[in-house]
Amino acid sequence: MSGWPDTLRRLFRRGRAWLFSDLPVVASPADWDASEVSSNLGVFALSEAEMAERKITIATVGELELPTGEIIACDPLITGLERPVFSRRVRPGRYPVTVLESQGRVAAAVLRFGSGLPARWELATFARDRPSAYEFEFIVDDAVASLMDKSVLTLMTDLEELDDYLADVACSLDRFGMDHPIDGNPLNVAMFDTGFGDGTYKSFWGLDTAGEPLLLMTDFEVLENADGRESNQAN
Repeated sequence: MSGWPDTLRRLFRRGRAWLFSDLPVVASPADWDASEVSSNLGVFALSEAEMAERKITIATVGELELPTGEIIACDPLITGLERPVFSRRVRPGRYPVTVLESQGRVAAAVLRFGSGLPARWELATFARDRPSAYEFEFIVDDAVASLMDKSVLTLMTDLEELDDYLADVACSLDRFGMDHPIDGNPLNVAMFDTGFGDGTYKSFWGLDTAGEPLLLMTDFEVLENADGRESNQAN
């Protein structure tokens, strides 16, 4: 899609953020049916042939270092705001990041912790010190998002230095990439363009039968019903 449809999508998403900003916060992800929030969770059950037929490709970003297991998802260019971590913590380690692409856009970002197909899905929430209308999503105002370990926030003593670093990486981004803030330090940051641009985006935990995370997926709302063909998209 191009032209007005893209613009209308971006305006709708931003308008949706304003519209719901004063709604009461739902207490638990259990109150949501993840499959009703996103129609794209079934994409992980598709074969390579089915993905190709639906015009979806997978690209490797790299491996994300998570020494604390506390994950941040945010617009790296938004400064002066909190960068909250997800409520669910994973086992510390180094995990692969991929993106799903369709229509020449990044449709989703995926962080994998184990192999296999999720047995169930859970809407990811953010841990916050105070109630927020954005407990279930993060705001993107610069058409770029990032994943990082919480420890990245304390890697530099000067917060402005961290903000400048993130801005430099984001501004030089070519759709997606991975970068190390400090040479010789394994800590890194994954960044990627966000679908049709600005908006508020939700993430989902894919859990195994024991309730442990197999993957974390952020849906940038390019796909519909796990399909990237433009002929199947609503205008």
